Amino acid sequence: MVRDVRVQAETFDPGAELAAFDAGGGGAVVSFTGVVRDVAGGLLRMEIEHYPGMTESAIAAIRDEAATRFSLTGARVIHRHGSLAPGEVIMMVLTAAPHRADAFAGAEFLMDYLKSRAPFWKKEVTADGAAWVAAKDADEDALSRW
Repeated sequence: MVRDVRVQAETFDPGAELAAFDAGGGGAVVSFTGVVRDVAGGLLRMEIEHYPGMTESAIAAIRDEAATRFSLTGARVIHRHGSLAPGEVIMMVLTAAPHRADAFAGAEFLMDYLKSRAPFWKKEVTADGAAWVAAKDADEDALSRW
């Protein structure tokens, strides 16, 4: 089973990642690609910080939980850090399972975790200055369903 986590500054090609993903004989593959969005208007860049080693370990643990919980035959998480402009790819989740419901649920579970619990710190930089991104109740609510 493919189980990997990559936290990197470099950009990546989601199409190439999907093509190279070994589904481990799964019957369904789900992919989700996140892109930096300009939610506040006027975003110059998003700065993402993390603690190397700790971040990968935390994501690997939740990836393993997802694999067990949803009978995944493959799971990959890629998340970027550093300075990213609006429209740049920020992350990708790939899951595979014998059945599509499990592949979708595994991907959603991982995305909800990444959004609310993964140890990343995000700062939005605009022409008016910079501000750390606060946790959102909606993200916590999404995670609570699991």
